[in-house]
Amino acid sequence: MTESRPHSLFSFGTLREEHVQTALFGQSVPSSAASLVGYTTRPLPITDQAVIDASGLDVHLTLERRIGAVVDGAVLRLTDQDLAAADAYEVDDYTRRRVLLTSGETAWAYVDAKPLRSAERIVIVGDSIAYGRCDPHGGWAAHLAAAHIARNEAAHRVFNLAIPGSTLTDVSEQTPPLLAARRPDTILVAAGINDSAVPLATPQAGHDGLARLADDLGSLAATAQSHNARLVVAGPTWLDEARTGDYEGLCFTQARALALRESIQAWCEENHVDFLDMWEPLRDSPELFVDGLHPTAEGHQVLYRHLESLSR
Repeated sequence: MTESRPHSLFSFGTLREEHVQTALFGQSVPSSAASLVGYTTRPLPITDQAVIDASGLDVHLTLERRIGAVVDGAVLRLTDQDLAAADAYEVDDYTRRRVLLTSGETAWAYVDAKPLRSAERIVIVGDSIAYGRCDPHGGWAAHLAAAHIARNEAAHRVFNLAIPGSTLTDVSEQTPPLLAARRPDTILVAAGINDSAVPLATPQAGHDGLARLADDLGSLAATAQSHNARLVVAGPTWLDEARTGDYEGLCFTQARALALRESIQAWCEENHVDFLDMWEPLRDSPELFVDGLHPTAEGHQVLYRHLESLSR
């Protein structure tokens, strides 16, 4: 019986080498030439001796976004066991994510583990916190934009398309037509706190909140993939429940926000999507909130510094 090889992995480096495949998989694996648009490569020093022994190199390559660039490589056809071996081979600087090849095929690829470090053009979508409400300086998103563009003023761009009051359903429906002109390589979704105002287990529109959450995130993942963009999801922030028990007709509680955080993180882990946990930096710091829900200017600075530490 022919061995099942359900996984396609785009390799642009040492995994294409026969001696590396033999060391990892016990044999060479079926492969075909392929290319990836919108990326270039840069050197990555390797310190893991087992990886160096397997490849014979102490410098590998990692992917970096570059509009108009192309990386040539190969698609490897792997079994479940092969893919697990490849995961173990790659050092912590890499993580496995979906990419769209020039052929139109989707495949796994090992990309930079820090989701914004290799980005060029970032689109932010989300709610009032991502929008920067209550901060005259534009919130954490404005700080991110200033720092990102300063690193490369010619190529780096950040577009903040967040809309106050948005839910994940709103974001998943409104985002697709906004992307083509902005040519994003990264979509940062910072929404969901409004979804927590209704318990996830309560039926909504004919199906429960967990199913709706998965549908919305799945739709955003499909949108990102269609643009060959990397989806990054920022989880909800801590909130001061004593001041948000009934906010403009919505009921925000820490229990609901924590349930949302756990559900989003679980979905991201299951679907190999980057999750940035934004809960801890403001936890038990009510003085960093204007109204218990929206951070002050100082609170946004704290969120930005935390986001930078997670993603760069």
